[in-house]
Amino acid sequence: MSDGRRIAVMDVGKTNAKVVIVDAATGTEIASRSTQNRVARDGPYPHYDVEALWGFFVDTLTIFAQSPGFDAISVTAHGAAAALLGGNDLAMPVIDYEHVYPDEVRAAYAALRPDFAETRSPLLSGGLNVGAQIHYQKTQFPAQFSTAKTIVTYAQYWVWRLTGIAVNEVTSLGCHTDLWNPQEGEYSSLVDTLELRPLLAPIRTAFDRIGDLREPLSRQIGVVKTIPVHCGIHDSNASLLPHLISRTSPFSVVSTGTWVVSFAVGGRLDQLDPARDTLANVEAYGKAVPSARFMGGREFDLLTGGSNLEPDADTLDQVISEQFMILPSIVQGSGPYPAHEPVRLNDEWRSAPELNAAASLYTALMTNTCLELIGAAGPTIVEGPFSRNRTYRSALRSLTGREVIASPGSTGTSLGAALLAGARCPVKAVSDDVAPLSGAFDIYARNWRDNLRRK
Repeated sequence: MSDGRRIAVMDVGKTNAKVVIVDAATGTEIASRSTQNRVARDGPYPHYDVEALWGFFVDTLTIFAQSPGFDAISVTAHGAAAALLGGNDLAMPVIDYEHVYPDEVRAAYAALRPDFAETRSPLLSGGLNVGAQIHYQKTQFPAQFSTAKTIVTYAQYWVWRLTGIAVNEVTSLGCHTDLWNPQEGEYSSLVDTLELRPLLAPIRTAFDRIGDLREPLSRQIGVVKTIPVHCGIHDSNASLLPHLISRTSPFSVVSTGTWVVSFAVGGRLDQLDPARDTLANVEAYGKAVPSARFMGGREFDLLTGGSNLEPDADTLDQVISEQFMILPSIVQGSGPYPAHEPVRLNDEWRSAPELNAAASLYTALMTNTCLELIGAAGPTIVEGPFSRNRTYRSALRSLTGREVIASPGSTGTSLGAALLAGARCPVKAVSDDVAPLSGAFDIYARNWRDNLRRK
């Protein structure tokens, strides 16, 4: 554990990336700077613009080295991504997991991937299974793939750029990659089927200090002291970590962003349904946790046009009384209703606050469905942007009948990643419980479910 006073967290989300400075003594954020995570369309396939992100990270670390300063670096990144290293650079671009492969490639991969019982990883769309990405790269671009010397998971790619040391880590290997057997705590049979074992970097724990910020990078950033760099963690598991440290089972954590990922600590692995995007994630200590996901943040933005005009009480009551509702799935191919066509009911012309209200209720109903599928119990802690959405939280409180509380900070991922480098959990890591919605929402929710059954 680091004894640094401040920790720089490099946080790579699917939509945005940022650097946050966390005060190690209190676990609070004291500085933050963000940028868009752009997908480049040149090259063999759509891929993340890692050089643009790297430039942003170096510039921001240079700014923060002057003020407020930092004493260690930790990294967190979205899942469903891996980097193929060819020595001192990428052998192939880091593929965008939303890229859809030809049908024959998908069929070939589906025939060779392990059963759900082995990996607790469902077959997902595009490249949401990292195994599918690597199979696509290997079979469709054999010459380029042959130059790969090492494969690392995405958070650890940034660790490699900081330190020059290549490693892998289990939370990133265990997030629906098809490459990990969470029950056995080891690689799945797919690793040998794809002949990847010689390429995979050594596995280290999320808490490990991998090395120090390398030269001449440290000199370029403007730090004169040794800056330890820690192994890093998958972003949703970063949100879960503070609660694993501070709470007792059972409880649930809902990590929100582009994806809404629900974890049921104390839930059941034996009732997971691969057809409904339930799976086992692997938490920072290596234990499998029942999980479910849908693309809630992306769907919310599509429904609202990116507007943040929240409804007042009268507007919310009107939306509920008029039964203006949205049925899934706005983004198809994942989530608890992956094949359902989206439907809007009673959708006369609606104002921005009304759209926000309906989208918030939709997201809460989908989240509750996910929590039910994974056997959630106890309080529900909401991390990330939806923790600030009171309509969403109140609806979720009504639906679950259990305490729903919000974690402060811009995202829970920053605190979780900082804990790896020695930060402490804040004494009060959550806000007070929120009140449920009125009884009229019970009828709304029942009608939402009834309409889904008729689809």
